[in-house]
Amino acid sequence: MQPSSSLVPTEPVPPVQALIIVDMQSAFVAGDDAVPDAERLLDRVTGLLAEARENGALVIQLQNDGEPGTPDEPGTPGWALHLPVDTDRGETVVRKTVDDGFEDTRLEELLRDAGVRDLAVCGVMSEMCVRATASTALELGFRVVLPHDAHGTYDIPAAEGISDVVPAATVSRVAEWTLGDEVEIVARAADVSFMKP
Repeated sequence: MQPSSSLVPTEPVPPVQALIIVDMQSAFVAGDDAVPDAERLLDRVTGLLAEARENGALVIQLQNDGEPGTPDEPGTPGWALHLPVDTDRGETVVRKTVDDGFEDTRLEELLRDAGVRDLAVCGVMSEMCVRATASTALELGFRVVLPHDAHGTYDIPAAEGISDVVPAATVSRVAEWTLGDEVEIVARAADVSFMKP
């Protein structure tokens, strides 16, 4: 799998049947410790969620169970999902303890049982849980759409003798690039469409 020099499709993207929202927890998207440009990220993910609901797509939110003392420690305010889960629509929360949303969870089972073949991934952090989940989805044979403006992360701090600060936007773009040419990256979340599985 080789990275492509032109990952962003120029033609309309076929609809997907599921939306995977990764770790949109209060610790990461609200308050002083939120990822850079969290308001924009929330707007884009909220738009994807509304579109998925309107078109009957499967919606699954991943929720990370952090270690004791971390911002996303279970039961703490930061651990809570920032976006509501509509269980009446069949939306599900999948809790996880590692970056990959598929590892030791029922995520694959939920997707297969619903007949999902195509999915969109969004959320935080670009280079960690978003990338790991998207990568495994590709390995499992799912078609994966990654909207560029609907995932985010933090700046990488400067490290003496290694690099200056790496801006969050650069980190996110590099995370996309490392997924290779099988992932479908679209510039705008608004260009992602949904359908029932």
